[in-house]
Amino acid sequence: MTQNDGQRFDRLPPTPDEREVEGRASREEVVDWWDERFGVPSETFEDVTFWEKGSGKIWAFSANLPSPVEVEGLGITVLRTRQEHWKPTTTGVKRFGQEATENVIDLGPGEAAAFAAGHDQQIGRWDGDWGYLIAAHELAGEREPIGVGLYLHGELRSRIPKGYQEELAVLD
Repeated sequence: MTQNDGQRFDRLPPTPDEREVEGRASREEVVDWWDERFGVPSETFEDVTFWEKGSGKIWAFSANLPSPVEVEGLGITVLRTRQEHWKPTTTGVKRFGQEATENVIDLGPGEAAAFAAGHDQQIGRWDGDWGYLIAAHELAGEREPIGVGLYLHGELRSRIPKGYQEELAVLD
């Protein structure tokens, strides 16, 4: 097997059977994960190529380039693999989370503001899966993803990176 080179982007193999780097996710696995975890239809990713740079940092790019590519950045980070539980990124959730139909927790105005500011909070009404969720709120009549939360034991933990944290105006 080929070794992972953390200094360049390598396109994910189409399927696990075509994997050349041990531990590298395949395109099929990534698309299936978004579908199984969040109900994001596979068609959402039709024009998206997936790349790994580093160890398990998956990037999405809306163009087709030859692989490997030696650049500093390529598209957006969407997922962290190579750990026990795959974790979506805030950027990935903001880009693809509007298509999600599962494991989305809808937050009221005060809850959304606290979450966006990076605060953890007790939310006992969730009766879905524990683990990583998409936290969302209503904006102009539409569900808008805020970011990634980790739900455990009645607590929604904000996983909004410091650089993305913001103060939202609370309008009732």
